[in-house]
Amino acid sequence: MIYFVGAGPGASDLITVRGQRLLECAEIVIYTGSLVNPALLESVREDCEVHNSAFMTLSQVLEVMERGAETGKEIVRLHTGDPCLYGAIREQMDGLDARGLPYEVCPGVSSFCGAAASLKAEYTLPGLTQSVIITRAPGNTDVPRQEALSALASHGASMVLFLSAGLLPQVRDSLLQGAYTEDTPCAIVYKATWEDEIIVRGPLHRLPEMARENGIEKTALIVVGEFLEGGYELSRLYAPDFSTAFRQGTKPPE
Repeated sequence: MIYFVGAGPGASDLITVRGQRLLECAEIVIYTGSLVNPALLESVREDCEVHNSAFMTLSQVLEVMERGAETGKEIVRLHTGDPCLYGAIREQMDGLDARGLPYEVCPGVSSFCGAAASLKAEYTLPGLTQSVIITRAPGNTDVPRQEALSALASHGASMVLFLSAGLLPQVRDSLLQGAYTEDTPCAIVYKATWEDEIIVRGPLHRLPEMARENGIEKTALIVVGEFLEGGYELSRLYAPDFSTAFRQGTKPPE
């Protein structure tokens, strides 16, 4: 069997229990060498065949998978975070489908979750924002026209930008065309949950300077929104007068 496994956001102990078990049993591992914590490879079998996909093309990755599957080996394709976000797994799964090879996906903890944990933040705050936009700035790979940052920024929702740390002047200018202001809180989270993690906070208008002053050019998430500092309403779920299937609320005094 071929397994696509989410390695988690960085810290080696943030892989899921299922992902760790699959990794320990794998006879072939193809890992995203530019992003996956190499400490995760310390748990693989001594006889495990390890490939770094940073030096491979799609066809080479599929060739290794096909060869291993034909000899009945357990194969793990180890992706950073959760492979459903910017993991380029669809093209790999389509390639396996075309070859008639079975596979499964083991989800992981995305770096946008790791960043929130490091920031001690909640993206969805009552009375402030109930939506999270996960996107990226256009670079070598374009984005659909209707998903331009300026258009997405019109919602003023919590926003997380992947793959955009090298495009911050463009990001700032695009976001300011929407509902965000120059003073909207933002943060740069470099290598979320890794030992060398860096967190920089400040107003949106200083976003490029914040990165430059801290030597951050890549491997960072950009988070933007009032959830970082703004006031919010308490959850109704835990209000004394709110009834649920498990608790009868008390009537508020008149």
